[in-house]
Amino acid sequence: MGDTIREGSGSRGTATDALSKQGARSMSIEALEILHDLRRNNQLCDAIIRLEDGGSFPVHRAILSACSPYFRALFTTAIDVPRDDVLIHGISTQVMALILNYAYVRNISINKDNVRGLLVAADYLCVEGALELCCDFLKKTLSAKNCVDVIHFASFYTRWDLAAAARNYLMREFVSVCQESKELLETSLDELCAIISCDELNAKKEESVWECVVRWIEHRPGERRRYIAQLLGCVRLGLMETQYFVKKVKGSELVAGNQECRPLVIDALTYLYDVQTQSDDSPVPDIARPRYPHEVLLAIGGWSGGSPTTYMESYDCRADWWIPVYEVDPAGARAYHGTAVMGFDIYIIGGFNGIDYFNSCRCFNMLSRTWREVAPMNARRCYVSVVVLGSHVYAIGGYDGHARQSSAERYNPATNQWSPMVPMTIERSDACATILDGRIYITGGFTGQDCLNSAEYYDPELNQWIPIPNMSSRRSGVSCVAYRGCLYVVGGFNSITRLSSAEMYNPATNTWTRIADMVHPRSNFALKVVDDAIYAVGGFNGVTTIAKVDCYDERVNEWYEVSEMNIFRSALSAAVISDLPNIHDYIRGKSEDRNRKWRRQAYQHTRRNLNQFNRFTVVALRESHDSANQLVVLTGNNNEGDNSDDDDDENNFFNLINDDDGTGMEVHQEDEMD
Repeated sequence: MGDTIREGSGSRGTATDALSKQGARSMSIEALEILHDLRRNNQLCDAIIRLEDGGSFPVHRAILSACSPYFRALFTTAIDVPRDDVLIHGISTQVMALILNYAYVRNISINKDNVRGLLVAADYLCVEGALELCCDFLKKTLSAKNCVDVIHFASFYTRWDLAAAARNYLMREFVSVCQESKELLETSLDELCAIISCDELNAKKEESVWECVVRWIEHRPGERRRYIAQLLGCVRLGLMETQYFVKKVKGSELVAGNQECRPLVIDALTYLYDVQTQSDDSPVPDIARPRYPHEVLLAIGGWSGGSPTTYMESYDCRADWWIPVYEVDPAGARAYHGTAVMGFDIYIIGGFNGIDYFNSCRCFNMLSRTWREVAPMNARRCYVSVVVLGSHVYAIGGYDGHARQSSAERYNPATNQWSPMVPMTIERSDACATILDGRIYITGGFTGQDCLNSAEYYDPELNQWIPIPNMSSRRSGVSCVAYRGCLYVVGGFNSITRLSSAEMYNPATNTWTRIADMVHPRSNFALKVVDDAIYAVGGFNGVTTIAKVDCYDERVNEWYEVSEMNIFRSALSAAVISDLPNIHDYIRGKSEDRNRKWRRQAYQHTRRNLNQFNRFTVVALRESHDSANQLVVLTGNNNEGDNSDDDDDENNFFNLINDDDGTGMEVHQEDEMD
């Protein structure tokens, strides 16, 4: 079945007006249908269009001329040929019927079988509106299997917006495209080099880029093996796991016997071995330059240095660094607030500034980097839980300065209005909510008397809250996320101590399971999924506000530390934004900072894999510029030096920014129960 798409509606045949994308006056549906009936009944028609396959259509020249510059020229140019009976080449009767339907009533039935023929015909006949609808359909149906083909198709017909959308899809879904696309194996050498050398390539592991190169060469090994050195130069070898590089790349048949690859291999080995001894100011080579992430984590506001802060910073998970965002909210600081993301808008909901409990809401647009006020909530809410479900923002529970709340309300950006919804089964302040399987799950919190170990979910179809089994620990100031079909609940305060423990709820089995503890105990922190990993950001450890960030690897059930934030803070909120067109504004700092932070990332990456690397004695030949080959031996020792000295060196090597007074001590009591 085809999709009946009406111009300007953005949906399938549901518009009440036929709107022109060029901004012309609209005409009622009834008037258009009358004109279409006149054509079908051959009434008041003044021309006939004939096709090469024998089809013909009576038409009104004025209607077609208004729709297409091609028809206007055909019917109005003063040439000695009939203008009331014309033959059009290269278009089938079926496709022309769809084009005429669009010309008269501004809707068109598009499906995967006819979209390309329609696009070609619309391009030939200069029916721009139909052409745009075809491009929109192809954008919506992009997949790992067809995106490369769409790039070629769109480029041939100079539909650069469609080609750009398909290219962005390829960059974003690179790993899946490598596995599923046959067209990728047919790309030219120059095309493949352009793809794999691009900073925007979404390769979480550089090993996948190398595997793409191998697959491309093996598709036609006889003619492509000679390109290995050129392709290897596009792979960022310094970002690979050391053991993988030594075994799979250096030791591969394609590379081992190729003299042109030798300098590249030596450079990679030298970098991987020497990165721990090089200074911050040393230039980072291209082989170790991180690629751009396709998701950016933004940390907003919170409590720092004894007061609320407006400070914002973004996290680049590929380079493992935090970058200040200077467009802070001019309305002032807030903490214990909630955050919601819709498109490229970040909504900051409720909160507390040390004096006032807010019902106000602010919105930051990531593209324009500007703030605006939106409608306030019906209730003041500090320690509020905020989620996005469908086209609405939900604010749940919290504290209004007098009482803990079981109430909830939702915001409609289209109308800029908040409306109440069914309350929870219990008051919850300092809880946390997330979306899983189309439901709102909320966990833990504080009632004013007790820290809670209970959890419940809101079913929008039933419009009610339903309890689930209790967690193993009471948790106020807790954080939770939905990840791989399960609910992960982490950290918090149990009325005695801050927790590092974490547990996972599986809705399929309706059971909780303990998972590995975080590196650092914390409450009132942010927890987000970025680049298929869970990040715990900032918080309060019971003694001090922290800048620590822990990352959870579900594959091995382990947490590990990544780069700290630029300031110590708790009671912050965080947002994750995907496919941001201006992501460069949020992931790249000053050039002197770039080298230092890339160096830190490379150092930490290398230390994690140094034991693997040290199992190997890597012997390679480097070409000398002035004499014979020079033997280079790179060796390692697992017990070389004193481990405590290594740790001291790392601490001295990478100094992180502290808060204003340099102590990180928190004056404000962090948790609701405090």
